[in-house]
Amino acid sequence: MRMSANAMKIQTLIDRLERERTLSDAELEELFAILAQAHKGPGAGKVQICADIPQAVCSEEEAILYAAARRVREQYYGKDVYLRGLIEFTNYCRNDCRYCGIRRSNKKAERYRLTKDQILDCCRQGYNLGFRTFVLQGGEDLSYTDAAICDIVSSIRALYPDCAITLSIGEKSRESYKAYKDAGADRYLLRQETSSPAHYRYLHPEELTIENRKRCLSDLKELGYQVGCGIMVGSPGQTLANVIEDLRYMQDFGPHMIGVGPFIPHKDTPFKDEAPGTLTDTLHLLAVIRLMIPGVLLPATTALGTIHPVGRELGLLAGANVIMPNLSPVNVRGKYLLYDGKICTGDEAASCRHCMDLRIARAGYKTAMVRGDCAGFAVND
Repeated sequence: MRMSANAMKIQTLIDRLERERTLSDAELEELFAILAQAHKGPGAGKVQICADIPQAVCSEEEAILYAAARRVREQYYGKDVYLRGLIEFTNYCRNDCRYCGIRRSNKKAERYRLTKDQILDCCRQGYNLGFRTFVLQGGEDLSYTDAAICDIVSSIRALYPDCAITLSIGEKSRESYKAYKDAGADRYLLRQETSSPAHYRYLHPEELTIENRKRCLSDLKELGYQVGCGIMVGSPGQTLANVIEDLRYMQDFGPHMIGVGPFIPHKDTPFKDEAPGTLTDTLHLLAVIRLMIPGVLLPATTALGTIHPVGRELGLLAGANVIMPNLSPVNVRGKYLLYDGKICTGDEAASCRHCMDLRIARAGYKTAMVRGDCAGFAVND
């Protein structure tokens, strides 16, 4: 079948992006514009990209992008998809970010904290299910002192020396980050959310700045962590220029992981009436990131699965290679709500693990129950 003019243009841009890992700002704008237009086109021109997933249908232009993203991710990671065991250990937070359901001023949030023993029990269950990475995520809860975090991390390290330990607990001092690293932490996730100072101020309270956020990310990388950053797609006030600025920052920074998921509003925040980010925009961005930063670890997020029944599978088909099932106790999962409608809050860890295996297989990939480090990252034994 003869390619359309737009498909030929996309093919040219994608070939160069895959080869050179960059395009000009104008070319990126054109790429995203053509993809968005093609997605809205008539159904007769749609392409099925996965026989086992009926919803995996897209335009010819999108199919070209996604095929290139899969090709690149398979050069680095083959067919493996890494699972991370997520432990959401506190929903207290000192910050008041305008988009977040656990912001400090949300008086309707039912707060909780897990004890060290509860966290270790989550790790025990996860290890028995085959997980080899644990992600400790929480709000910026000052009740967990540096000494307490180090004690938890060192205990996990002693019990499970073959596992990777990831922290996602916000902005800290360089000294704190070093203490966590010395205790045994391997990775740290800290999404910048946006790289634009003006947009950052719109999303966050005055005391938080993008400059300090970037300082944290730089400190983490210099200290030897595998570092994850990332953004919300379709966050209030976001423009295409913001997204391109984010792409430039992330490519220059060189993260090991990038978390990209759609903005989903929470009913008890100032952004409760804002429109959510879209599946389509998120998939386009995942694929472009895969081509620009080819060896990065790229999750198909829970937020993707929240806005579409097979969102995570579609993320894998757009170049993602990580999924993060929840190991938190079932009785607290419904309390860790950064956004409305979060999925999998009632699933036991074992059933969640089985579900992920099936979903990954449907997309044509396989679960790899290993640490799953970033390609090329030298891990010290």
